[in-house]
Amino acid sequence: MLYTLVLAALLPATSVLAVPTPPGIPSASSARAALAALTVSTNADDGQYNRDLFPTWITIEGACNTREYVLKRDGAGVVVGSDCYPTSGTWNSPYDGGRWTAPADVDIDHMVPLKNAWISGANKWTTAKRQQFANDVTRPQLWAVTDNVNQSKGDQSPDTWKPPLASFYCVYARSWVQVKSYWALSVTSAEKAALTSMLNTC
Repeated sequence: MLYTLVLAALLPATSVLAVPTPPGIPSASSARAALAALTVSTNADDGQYNRDLFPTWITIEGACNTREYVLKRDGAGVVVGSDCYPTSGTWNSPYDGGRWTAPADVDIDHMVPLKNAWISGANKWTTAKRQQFANDVTRPQLWAVTDNVNQSKGDQSPDTWKPPLASFYCVYARSWVQVKSYWALSVTSAEKAALTSMLNTC
């Protein structure tokens, strides 16, 4: 990663990339209304969570699986091979401002982590519905971000983890709320308070 970080640092200032914007991000006012309508409850961790219960990655378009689709969607100048794996491109991580030229340095983050979904309602879903959630490219659920940042987030909600860039709090909270609202997942009181605070930065 160090090598590609150096490459990213050497990119000219004129090549600064716009922050990728997955589809379906609501306005701040819509997000506030959606947040107010979410069920507030204690997370129900039954100890049965397993990532395999959320099948990833599936074919989304042509030869592209979900990860490859998002890399292609959110990168700049992305060139892919016949298998859809990127052979070149540049990715700007909106969580931390990192810029990468190797896809291996980029993770696809689930805005609402799979385990968080499990403990806030997805444990009652069918595997087919969990697969739809894990591969949802029509809402702001999947983001191309710096791998280490994604790993530091893990399965945490906004009351215990926020993106390094405070300037991204507004978009992050709007996206989180939209995903929870569409999929009818609950929030904890601490999670709701953190989201409210983040939406106040909009």
